[in-house]
Amino acid sequence: MLSTVRRLRTATSHTVTSRIRMQLRSLTHAHAPAGDSIEPSGPVRVRFAPSPTGMLHLGGLRTALFNYLLARRYGGAFILRIEDTDQARLVPGAAENIARTLDWAGLRYDEGPGRTGQGAPYVQSQRADIYRKHAHELLERGAAYRCFCDTHRLAAIRAEAEAQGRPPMYDRRCLHLSQRQIDENLRAGTPHTIRLIAPSPGDAGRFHDLVYGHMHFCGPAGFDDAVLLKSDGLATYHLASVVDDHLMGITHVLRGEEWLVSTPKHRALFNAFGWQAPEYAHLPLLMNPDGSKLSKRNRDGPVQAYVDAGYLPQALVNYAALLGWHPGGEDEVLTLRELERSFSLTRLSRAKSVVSRDRLDWLNRQHLRRALTDPDAAHALSFQAAREVAGRMSAATNAESKIDPDGVLHALRMCADRLTFTHELFDAAPYLFVHPDLASAAATSTIAKVPPELRLPLLQAAAAALVDDKPASAEAWTGFAKQVAHAASAQPKHAMLALRFALTGQASGPKIPELLAFFPPAETRQRIARAIESLSQ
Repeated sequence: MLSTVRRLRTATSHTVTSRIRMQLRSLTHAHAPAGDSIEPSGPVRVRFAPSPTGMLHLGGLRTALFNYLLARRYGGAFILRIEDTDQARLVPGAAENIARTLDWAGLRYDEGPGRTGQGAPYVQSQRADIYRKHAHELLERGAAYRCFCDTHRLAAIRAEAEAQGRPPMYDRRCLHLSQRQIDENLRAGTPHTIRLIAPSPGDAGRFHDLVYGHMHFCGPAGFDDAVLLKSDGLATYHLASVVDDHLMGITHVLRGEEWLVSTPKHRALFNAFGWQAPEYAHLPLLMNPDGSKLSKRNRDGPVQAYVDAGYLPQALVNYAALLGWHPGGEDEVLTLRELERSFSLTRLSRAKSVVSRDRLDWLNRQHLRRALTDPDAAHALSFQAAREVAGRMSAATNAESKIDPDGVLHALRMCADRLTFTHELFDAAPYLFVHPDLASAAATSTIAKVPPELRLPLLQAAAAALVDDKPASAEAWTGFAKQVAHAASAQPKHAMLALRFALTGQASGPKIPELLAFFPPAETRQRIARAIESLSQ
């Protein structure tokens, strides 16, 4: 939960960390009573509400995914909302990256930037007037007050609290100003904020979390009078988030565990407005194998790093789903559509999940094999792999290379058992695209397994048998090695090694019939002729 530190920027790193630890010690939980149902009873409206302070990371993708799956499982809407109230920390291009990454993953949002709906606009910086209106409504209700304290006084309050080992909380000096004092400050143009009058802990501190069960924010001092509207007239995260959740009709909030300690404040705001709060489900942190928290700055943090590495979107989505949720059966290789049908809140876990590339690699291999059996998915993969192979060949030859996607698809299917990524194809089987180096160590060790007196006779028998220029299937080539072996009075294993030497320069790889079906007959004859010439020297 220490990721919350970055969200409490009014204090030094040490001060904020101490404050979070104090808040967490004030938060207790218990299991929900047996038999309680936490599944929605009807359509839901959920939102993924990232701050564009960096590119989308794995934890954010998981949060978006779980919201998306809940909307698809029970009907309703999945909303993308860009929470850019912290203008100082915005990263150019981050909002676009978030939307683009969701589309890459197949998580199409129903409402959001570029897809309007009942909650538009969906970028918080475009909703400033809405937040100001609601902040002043709280003033009129007597649920908030204007605070004219300057930064020097607030810093002194924090320093004193830190020195006494207690959470830094505003002392409510401005809550007790008379109307005359407030009016004088306003006429003088004194900068001010608007603060929520925080209720006692019992009023908003007890709530039910769909993951952690019954929660009780039991600190004796309650929680701070949160700033709702800053002195520049812009809303803080707390006000904007609550107002938007209400106006957009959000029924369920699935978000990271770091927001658990903010939930009492948010519920207090809902109560102050007289609104019904949504259901909350807080998702446990993602961890590195060393036990540290996964963050945007980790190698395994940004989703773009997985995209660049060549992971398939369906594999990363499958993997993200298993980080804190289990499908309830033995099969963990699931498509997005299968996840939509099986997702449930009851199978969300409280346990922190460790991010493991090994498990993700395994899933990517499974999804790659599945994709190669689907005509549409295989077609897309063939063009992708063709570009990758052409790039490798161009780099090696310093000349532009053009590769036939249909041939690459054939190669992918032959080598699927040995691939984690499509970009591994050229390294896994370079001989499918360029002539093998028959003087290499791999080639010489392969032919060395064939008795010297049988090497040329076997290859000459193979050349003599290749009389048909018509391509044939792998099934049609079954028995060719035995035919060659019989013609050369040799064992079939020696015939297969001689053919491997000529065709691939490797002792292992795709089966001989598959190789003969892959290469055009003219190419096969040319490779055997090269091998005969090599052995004749």
